[in-house]
Amino acid sequence: MWKGFKKIINNRYTILVFRLILGGIFIYASLDKIAHPEQFAKIVYNYKILPHSLINIFAIILPWVELLCGIFVITGIFVESSSAILSMFLVVFIIALSVNFLRGLDINCGCFSTDPKGKEEGAILLIRDLVLLVIGIQMFLSNFRRLNNAK
Repeated sequence: MWKGFKKIINNRYTILVFRLILGGIFIYASLDKIAHPEQFAKIVYNYKILPHSLINIFAIILPWVELLCGIFVITGIFVESSSAILSMFLVVFIIALSVNFLRGLDINCGCFSTDPKGKEEGAILLIRDLVLLVIGIQMFLSNFRRLNNAK
């Protein structure tokens, strides 16, 4: 059973679907943040994790990196490094969401919208990000194995 699952999960078509899902989600997530950097900076501030001096630069750079990595993952360019960056982002997002969930703060995650009314349930956000992290790690490992076997 494990061998069959492993074969499916490493199948090039499965990896292509993973690339489309992960890349598409990060492209979509970046668009509203790019269009509304001030609002996104307020959301980042509400997390109460970053020093004030880093909030604006983070709010400006993060969405553009999300957009570029999403495009790279979908187009098959720099898949290994882009999936690694997106996976690292997901780890940071999971930590930030967890910290604020444990603090009991009811904040807009800023994941897909900078609209203050766009709050989502913390546990659902964590599960979604964990699933995306698994997809990102699988893409990274699959691409890493493929490149190393080609040498």
